[in-house]
Amino acid sequence: MIRTAYHAGDWYNDQGSYLNKELEKWLGKVPATTEDVIPIPVPGARAIIAPHAGYTYSGQAAAFAYKCINQDFVKRVFILGPSHHVYITGCALSKCTKYQTPLGNLTLDTDVINDLRKTGHFEEMTQEIDEEEHSIEMHLPFTYKILENKIDSIKIIPILVGSLDASQEAFYGKLLSPYLADPSNLFIISSDFCHWGHRFQYTYYSDSPETSVFLTRKSKVPLTIPIHKSIENLDREGMSIIEKINHKEFVSYLSRTKNTICGRHPIGVLLCAIESLTTDATTTTTVEDKSSLEFEKNKPRIRFVHYSQSSKVTRENDSSVSYSSAYVYLP
Repeated sequence: MIRTAYHAGDWYNDQGSYLNKELEKWLGKVPATTEDVIPIPVPGARAIIAPHAGYTYSGQAAAFAYKCINQDFVKRVFILGPSHHVYITGCALSKCTKYQTPLGNLTLDTDVINDLRKTGHFEEMTQEIDEEEHSIEMHLPFTYKILENKIDSIKIIPILVGSLDASQEAFYGKLLSPYLADPSNLFIISSDFCHWGHRFQYTYYSDSPETSVFLTRKSKVPLTIPIHKSIENLDREGMSIIEKINHKEFVSYLSRTKNTICGRHPIGVLLCAIESLTTDATTTTTVEDKSSLEFEKNKPRIRFVHYSQSSKVTRENDSSVSYSSAYVYLP
């Protein structure tokens, strides 16, 4: 059974040759090193966090994450995406054997999927649910492109992540941690960041760590900093916590700010998977006399390499979505 490229021609180009040129353009704009002078592709990068909006908005942002991937080791790709259209309390697997993209088909690893299914902790997506969900599909062309030199040997495991509580994120993180530990597996965590505006029912505004308010259409709150800067500060606080690999603090941050990070549950599963692999994953240390790369060799590392917004909100009636991209290094 083949899952069709349901959103092609709408969220991204459905012409393979044109889409290929777009992907090459975005990937070609990524610098040769990160801001902390780590070479790209990042040695040992075995997971990424990347957005899933229409490529017009998030294509360049996603390219920053994909360019970090060290493709030499990859044999299998896990794609964890949030559920936008159906409410599920756990995680769900696909019943398909291939996923279609305008560049070519991707083959699912039915052996691994069956092993996960046998645990009894996964639901199954119907064909309709599978095709309507865009959070996984938007990563398929990038996955195909970045691994095109070995695509015939690549298999994928799509996992739809539902509305998990903190204990469930810990459970699925521990369940998936052996797969994350395998250096032949790549994990792709699908997430956009803040969805701001009345149409998203989220208008958080803060001009300092001590003050915050939700703007209303009739509110007369003095805007001491631009709204888009407040949004960026909010997102970057969450990004900083994710970089600490601290699941408990991330849950607390979401509870306090209600930030509308749509992939918060896949991110939570990732953090728990890393924490389950190492007891000191939440420890942060600054090493001044060593290069970042040398320091990375000793413990897990998450670093964000790109941040952008769909628009710069200046008025309370405006709206925007934020896009963040990160790589995950595992020793």
